[in-house]
Amino acid sequence: MNDQNKINPGHGGIQAVCRVVGPLILVTGILLTVTGILLAAIGMFCFICFAFLGLPLVFVGTLMTFAGFMGRIARYTQAEMAPVARDTFNYMADGTQDGIRTVATAIGQGVGAGISAAGANAAPPGHASEKVRCHKCNHLQDAGAKFCSTCGVALEKTKSCTQCSELNDPDARFCDNCGYSF
Repeated sequence: MNDQNKINPGHGGIQAVCRVVGPLILVTGILLTVTGILLAAIGMFCFICFAFLGLPLVFVGTLMTFAGFMGRIARYTQAEMAPVARDTFNYMADGTQDGIRTVATAIGQGVGAGISAAGANAAPPGHASEKVRCHKCNHLQDAGAKFCSTCGVALEKTKSCTQCSELNDPDARFCDNCGYSF
């Protein structure tokens, strides 16, 4: 299916008119403006007549021409910019992996410290009021539960990292400790 038909059924006709009429109006406006400037020596009336008629026509012709070729201009710009944007993104991703890994580790340690601090005031381990959060659906579960009562996923960390041997959630895509991609 043609992409132009997805936009507006009458779009192609308007675009064709803008591509033909726009440049004609633009050239007419330029000719009138230049003629008005050249005839300025004859009298001020000719300059005013041609320049004030020609300049608005230049403006309208430029807008219509731009509207007629806007799709081509956008596709050209996208084709020029997309590879550069992709390369920039990949460069930034490669250059920031260590920093992101460090931040993720610090956040994990901070969350762990917060849980430890909260745990000091909490009920003893295995007590019914102690809760853990399901890594899949975030539902709170009793600490001793092996499966989530809401979604049924295993709550124990069973996936071992081949790089650092850290136990991770069964559906983890990256190691919680070293960031290794599974």
